[in-house]
Amino acid sequence: MDRTEDSSADSAKTIRRDTRRAARLAAVQALYEIDLIGATPKDVLAEFDRRGSGGMLEDGALMAADRPMFARIVKGVFGRSKELDALLDQVLTEGWTVARLEVLLRAILRAGAFELLARPEVPVRVVVSEHVDIAHAFLSDKETGLVNGVLDRLARRLRPREMGETEADEEGWGDGPPRPIG
Repeated sequence: MDRTEDSSADSAKTIRRDTRRAARLAAVQALYEIDLIGATPKDVLAEFDRRGSGGMLEDGALMAADRPMFARIVKGVFGRSKELDALLDQVLTEGWTVARLEVLLRAILRAGAFELLARPEVPVRVVVSEHVDIAHAFLSDKETGLVNGVLDRLARRLRPREMGETEADEEGWGDGPPRPIG
């Protein structure tokens, strides 16, 4: 490959990464809307299609979001919210529950938890980093640290091998994710 081909391949990877990043941001915004005003996934998907939503990247550029990824996260979180909340409740600091969290923080954690649970093809470090970046854009450093810690603890339980653990944890989650609840 010559430099032009290398540059084109790098550019395509960057665009793909940015459209996925925009999809995650748009999904968190949609989940916020669903939780706050009771919108349905159908409503937010239709609005997304109508507006052609994307996300603003760190450099201020507006990037079109990966629509299938956006839809998968929104529908997945909505459809598995009880299961995700139960998993998150187990890794939140004692005395805290998902229900007690601020709406935006809850949306970020649910989206991250969904990706850790249902998208094994996405590396843990990518899931955690992307959702920490979203948190950093909207929340305080303390809340951003909470997102990092909660998703890290959840990743250790759901993907112990990827996290370099031989056992998921001392509570006996074993080699794999918990079975679905309900």
